[in-house]
Amino acid sequence: MRLFVAIALVPEVITALERFSRSLRTNDENLRWTSPDTWHITLQFLGQISNETCEFLVHRLHEVNSPQVPIRLHGTGFFDRAGVFFAGIDVSPELRQLERLIVAATSACGIVAEDRPYHPHVTLARARDDARALRKLKARVQTEVEFPPFTAREFLLFESFLGSSGARHEIRHRFPLA
Repeated sequence: MRLFVAIALVPEVITALERFSRSLRTNDENLRWTSPDTWHITLQFLGQISNETCEFLVHRLHEVNSPQVPIRLHGTGFFDRAGVFFAGIDVSPELRQLERLIVAATSACGIVAEDRPYHPHVTLARARDDARALRKLKARVQTEVEFPPFTAREFLLFESFLGSSGARHEIRHRFPLA
């Protein structure tokens, strides 16, 4: 199973992100826009996990004790080398703490966390090996766009299925926040 731990977006944020991303699309671009049903805030990507590791992982994630997390999407950005356009997430102390608790829980299952700093975001589009398409998009984007804030009351364990038309995600487990 290919798994990750994430926070789902609320409908008001999805609607605002859909409206925003639709306003940026053109017919002559070489970008692949992500589908709203794949939008989430990753807490930790876990990768390929066996069934027995998954059982232990679910048990450890149920032990995570964290308050509900205020979420505020703010601004946009680009990961140029990866060819990604995203909506940014403000890292509140509660979000940072939840991410650390999840990494600690998953490390007890033998999962090694990524070495790079945590940079939460919602991926909106990917360039198809075309740096020019990303530059054109940058010229159209306002970086200071605001989205409705919300409070995360749970985090989720997702299974990801990759296909020719993009990724599809299914919720495997839900974990309430206090």
